[in-house]
Amino acid sequence: MSAHMPESANTLEIDGLTKTFGRRAVVDDVSFAVRSGEIFGFLGPNGSGKTTTIRMVLGIIRPDGGTVSVFGSRPELSVLQSVGYLPEEAGLPPKARVVDIIRYLGRLKGLTHIEAESRADELLRRVGLYEHRSAKVETLSQGMRQMIQFIVAIVHRPKLLLLDEPFAGLDPLNVQLMKQILSEHRQAGATIMFSTHIMSDVEEMCERIALISDGHLLLFGDLGGIRRERGVKSVQVQAPAVPEDLRDDGLTILPDGTVEYAIGDGRTPERIFQSYAASGIPVDRFERMLPSLTDIFIEEVSRARQV
Repeated sequence: MSAHMPESANTLEIDGLTKTFGRRAVVDDVSFAVRSGEIFGFLGPNGSGKTTTIRMVLGIIRPDGGTVSVFGSRPELSVLQSVGYLPEEAGLPPKARVVDIIRYLGRLKGLTHIEAESRADELLRRVGLYEHRSAKVETLSQGMRQMIQFIVAIVHRPKLLLLDEPFAGLDPLNVQLMKQILSEHRQAGATIMFSTHIMSDVEEMCERIALISDGHLLLFGDLGGIRRERGVKSVQVQAPAVPEDLRDDGLTILPDGTVEYAIGDGRTPERIFQSYAASGIPVDRFERMLPSLTDIFIEEVSRARQV
C-alpha cells in the first residue's frame, strides 16, 4: 500500500451518506463499513439506491451529506487508481476492438503499455475470449461483453473491487469462472463488494451484508447472525414414514421425499422430534432450517414499505 493508503481494518467506510434528487432522498443517511479482505454483499430491490451509493464511493456523484473513506482517504483520483468497478449497465465503446479497450483502460489505471497488453491477453485466455481480442465490442454477445467488462475491472489488480450485478447475462459456467477469479483476488488480498438480486450467490460468497430499500439501510452485519436472530422457520426430516399426529396442512413433501414442517401454532422442533420417537419411526436426518436470505429480503423490504 502506498503512503496515502494507511492500514485499516476497513477498506471502505460510509458514514451518514445522503443524496437527494429533486425532492426524493435516493440515499438517506446510510452508514456501513466493508472490512479489508472480505467479500461483502450489498443488497436491495431495484431503485433502492445501491448504484447511487456505489457512484458516490467512486466520486462520480457528489453526496449531499455524509462521508466516504476508501483506504482511509477521500475517494480522490490517486486513491481510486487501486479500485476496480464493474457497472450494472455496459459502458464499453461499441466500435472499439476488445484488446484496445482493455489496454486503454488499463493504461488509465496506471499500467504500462507492456503490462496492459500482457494482462489483457492473459485474462482473455483465462475467460476463453482470446480469439475475440481483435473483434469489435458490438459483435459480442451480452455474456461476452459482461466478461470483457469484468476484465477491465480487474486488469490492474485492484485492492478494492466494486461490482454492480456482476453475474447478469452470464451462463452458469461463466458465473462459476467469475466466482473462481474473484476468490483468487480475495486470496491475494483484495476486498470485494458486489450487489446482486441472486440471493444464493450472496449466501455462497459473503459473510456480511448490507440491505437497503428506498434509500434506507435496513440491515447490516454478519449474515449467519442475521439468520439466527430470526429463529428456526421449519424443520426438515428424512424418514420412511410420517407420524399420525403430524399429518396435516403444516407439512410439505419435497421432491427428494424429505418432509418439511413449518414451525408455529404450537408446533416446535422438539414436538416434531418427539412425535417420531413416540411412533418408533427411525429418522435419517433431522435439520432445523433457518430463514433463507430470500425470506429475509422479502420480509424486511415488505415491512419497510408498509411503514
